[in-house]
Amino acid sequence: MSSAFRGFVRKEVLHLLRDRQSLMILLLMPLIQLLLFGFALRTEVDDIKLVIVDPAPDQATLALRARLGASGLYKIVSVIPTTTGLSEYFERGRARQALIFESGFASRLERGEAGRVQLITDATDPNSGSTMQAYATNVILRYEAELRTARGDGTNGGGPIRIVMQARMRFNPELESVNLFVPGLMAFVLTLVSALMTAISISREKEMGTMEVLLVSPLRPWQIVVGKVTPYVALGFANVLLLLTAARLVFGVPIRGQVALLLAECLLYTVTALSLGVLISTRASSQRTAMMAALAGTMLPTMLLSGFIFPIDSMPAWLQLLTNVVPARWFVVVVRGIMITGAGLEQLWQETLILGGMTVLLLALSARRLAIRLE
Repeated sequence: MSSAFRGFVRKEVLHLLRDRQSLMILLLMPLIQLLLFGFALRTEVDDIKLVIVDPAPDQATLALRARLGASGLYKIVSVIPTTTGLSEYFERGRARQALIFESGFASRLERGEAGRVQLITDATDPNSGSTMQAYATNVILRYEAELRTARGDGTNGGGPIRIVMQARMRFNPELESVNLFVPGLMAFVLTLVSALMTAISISREKEMGTMEVLLVSPLRPWQIVVGKVTPYVALGFANVLLLLTAARLVFGVPIRGQVALLLAECLLYTVTALSLGVLISTRASSQRTAMMAALAGTMLPTMLLSGFIFPIDSMPAWLQLLTNVVPARWFVVVVRGIMITGAGLEQLWQETLILGGMTVLLLALSARRLAIRLE
């Protein structure tokens, strides 16, 4: 019995060592998870894109602008004289916060009157929105305290120095967390399901030996890839309709943009995810390997590197660069833009082009892999 057991264990060890793809995934996945979670799990918000509306710059507004820029938290992207065009900054994602000064801000403080500012914050992500608002409020209150300290008793003629701030949350004023998570969950579910479906489907063909029959058939490699993807496009689009219906009826997530554009973008992303699954399956030797690779290659990047849960601006620069190759990163921007901010194609055309380019690239690489296998 002892000899038989040792022989059985030896056989299992050799079987594991021979399956190099599965072995590499099992060894590298914990390390990749540790690195991704360690760098991506950040609750702080950095490099906040800030627009300043300063109709009549004076020493007080310039001093407060300098303190915001020197805080290390803000990146002042523009200083404009009026609020005209301010909405476009938010809709295009070029700003996450805006600080609006009134005319004569410094003179009002000199006379002992209240200096008024308005703080507008993008609350699409309610957690980040609350954090950004707290950051700006703290800077303004510290500046107010410095002015009072510099003037002794804090008065000058008519009354004490004070800055009155009016805060407003944009896009998600109720700070509903479902408005953040539901669009991200759509990207997560579509990526996982679509990639898994095609990865397992083609791997099953390879294991059963029918892939060889397809490769020697009159069909070209790109036709095999498109033929494999096409049936699952309808199934993926059915998932899209179910997810959107549940988001609207169950969770009450608004759809402020065009529904037709949203459906078209979801259809495009479904094809992107299916193409990714095809590419994974062309390199996998078995259904098990394909499933593990699809999970590792789609689940973790979609959760951590798409902005689904954690803001990309808070990640290290090298990790922000890496997020650009994650399709879900662009789809999350598109879905949130259409559903929450009401953006149209004129604001989201860049993200749409990137997703389209990724789809064509993934399909081309998959066809190339099948062509090499045929050769």
